[in-house]
Amino acid sequence: MRVLGVDPGLTRCGVGVVDGVAGRPLTMVGVGVVRTSPDAELSHRLLAVEQGLEQWLDEHQPEFVAVERVFSQHNVSTVMGTAQASAVAMLCAARRGIPVALHTPSEVKAAVTGTGRADKAQVGAMITRLLRLSAPPKPADAADALALAICHIWRAPAQNRLQQAVAQHTAQRTGPRTAHATKGRTA
Repeated sequence: MRVLGVDPGLTRCGVGVVDGVAGRPLTMVGVGVVRTSPDAELSHRLLAVEQGLEQWLDEHQPEFVAVERVFSQHNVSTVMGTAQASAVAMLCAARRGIPVALHTPSEVKAAVTGTGRADKAQVGAMITRLLRLSAPPKPADAADALALAICHIWRAPAQNRLQQAVAQHTAQRTGPRTAHATKGRTA
């Protein structure tokens, strides 16, 4: 499975591509940051993020895109920029028919380090070990993008099984009701 992780941001949008499956060694395919100038107009910054992400999608052809779920912070302007960059990432993936998964920061930290309260240094250290790198990726946005990709690789199989079980349970519950509800009706 090849996953493009996106740590959304307007100034620095972290991107990282990881190949692998749960239970097997992972391979980093690429890591970087799409940068925009804080002085540029918002529309131009969003366009630059879109163009940068499109280049990553073209070059690496991921099967999934994992994006950090935006959560409330104290600085509203930071949240807005993050949410806008997140929407651009989801739009780019949807345009290509690539499934998108959203993961919370604590979910990603827990998947990679074992605790949802890990700090950036702990995440960077685990990414370095898991991907057998000589040093943690810099800046932290790039390491976070790799962590998102790893989180999705490790959690996707379990999430898929849960979704299938829920769908099967729902189908079993609605099947007989639908037949029963229409049984007494005449056309």
